[in-house]
Amino acid sequence: MLVALTGIAVLAAVLVVLKGTGITPTAVGESPSALTTVSDLLGRKVQVHVPVRRVILGEGRQLYLVAALDTENPIQRVVGWRKDLIQSDPDTYSAYLRKFPGIAGIPTFGGFEDGTFDIEQAIALKPDVILMNIEAQRATEDAGYVEKLNALGIPVVYVDFRHYPVENTEPTMRLVGKLFGRQARAEAFIAFRAAQIRRVTGVIEARRPARPKVFIERIGGYTEDCCLSFGNENFGKFVEMAGGNNIAKGVIRGTFGQLNPEQVVAANPDQMVVTSANWEAFVPHGRWVGVGPGADLTEAARKLEAYTRRPAYAGIEANRNRAFHAIWHQFYNSPYDFVAIQQLAKWFHPALFADLDPDATFRELHRRFLPIDYSPGYFVSLPAQEVRQ
Repeated sequence: MLVALTGIAVLAAVLVVLKGTGITPTAVGESPSALTTVSDLLGRKVQVHVPVRRVILGEGRQLYLVAALDTENPIQRVVGWRKDLIQSDPDTYSAYLRKFPGIAGIPTFGGFEDGTFDIEQAIALKPDVILMNIEAQRATEDAGYVEKLNALGIPVVYVDFRHYPVENTEPTMRLVGKLFGRQARAEAFIAFRAAQIRRVTGVIEARRPARPKVFIERIGGYTEDCCLSFGNENFGKFVEMAGGNNIAKGVIRGTFGQLNPEQVVAANPDQMVVTSANWEAFVPHGRWVGVGPGADLTEAARKLEAYTRRPAYAGIEANRNRAFHAIWHQFYNSPYDFVAIQQLAKWFHPALFADLDPDATFRELHRRFLPIDYSPGYFVSLPAQEVRQ
């Protein structure tokens, strides 16, 4: 239900009065939250009543973070969210839906970036804070959303797992941990993540193995375009941390970009990694490799085989060695990136990381921090000895 303009004006007046008192309204028996200044991932100083009790997630996949903090009930604070989790990661959404049926009733939004965010609907939900990814900044500023929401006492806080995840995952976890009053839980997650990354980077630094040339095809099967990839951030940096040489890092200046097929052929990568997922909602019966929770890895390997026949990859070293792999695309936008770093290291340096088990790492993460059981299926490689037809 949308709020009428008169309703917005009344709500604004109430919120301004409350803001002047430094407290926020609470239910009977609850202690009031305190007005606190926090720094978000854009360096903005934002005043928020902490701990927050009502949150709008500017991206549904922020549930990956929220669930690690509010593990007993990850939707207890979520009063609205963008519908991308439902569409981009339906298998994870289904797992949470089975455990927490109330998730189906959370109001959904369009995005700031595409102009479909409903600000009146957001106001009606009376959130204490809206968490936005940093790439939404330009759209929110152009539309004046932040100013309009601030006028109603609704702060916008920017977080980041996508553009600079290696650098920004820890401060994002700390920020949201503070907003939720879950600082100790956030620090435990941060320590676990750091220890798991060191299991790779410590070995690479000590042993200094030869680095294979690696090409990452981004969102394989979501589009037929070739050859989308990552620069020196996100999966591009994961490759370097795992002891590989990302061939796109000198070509793509930002986090995301594209190489032409001739550039891939000339670089002649030793290893091919396709990021993909279950994108049935966007590309029904498409060429995506459906890795993710509970995936059929036999079917995933069958679909991955088709990538060896793409013109850009037909004559490269990775094809001759059948060194083709697919990995869950959503590692690029979650605090679970360390699992991807471990799996990449195992592919690039199998002897060096023979005892490393990324599945066991992800299983332990679920056991310690998440409310749903672990279902393997997040990565697959081509069978080495398959007979070509």
